[in-house]
Amino acid sequence: MILNLSPTTLDDAEALVAIRIAAMRESLEALGRFDPRRARERFLAGFTPADCRFVEADGVRAGFVLLRRQTRPWLLDHLYIEPAMQGRGIGAAVLAAIFAEADAQAAPIRVGALRGSASNRFYQRHGFVRTDEAEWDIHYLREPRDGPRS
Repeated sequence: MILNLSPTTLDDAEALVAIRIAAMRESLEALGRFDPRRARERFLAGFTPADCRFVEADGVRAGFVLLRRQTRPWLLDHLYIEPAMQGRGIGAAVLAAIFAEADAQAAPIRVGALRGSASNRFYQRHGFVRTDEAEWDIHYLREPRDGPRS
């Protein structure tokens, strides 16, 4: 798979919202919390194009990632892959690219995942360790690695 992370602009906000809603819908519905308006507002309130990249796999737009490197630990604020594109290793490839950069800079990474979402298993499988919980989210941290990862 050829992975490409391409820049976003303010003009991409609605396309990003659509990806976020599609990717989160099932998990939010399971919790009885699916509200597209709220999902849109929450995303737009914190959207910074400089931190956000479209995820393209083999030339097809598959999702997006928003990584805030200005803080320590870095914040993986959003990683969404379109439902039809999930299960192909795209999210894992995005994490591998982020990990390579974070490890080179000795930067830990934190992430939050919606309680009950499959994303919890995904992040744990990729080395994130649970640190705390809130009402709707579980928070994780991945410490930087020294040397090559297995």
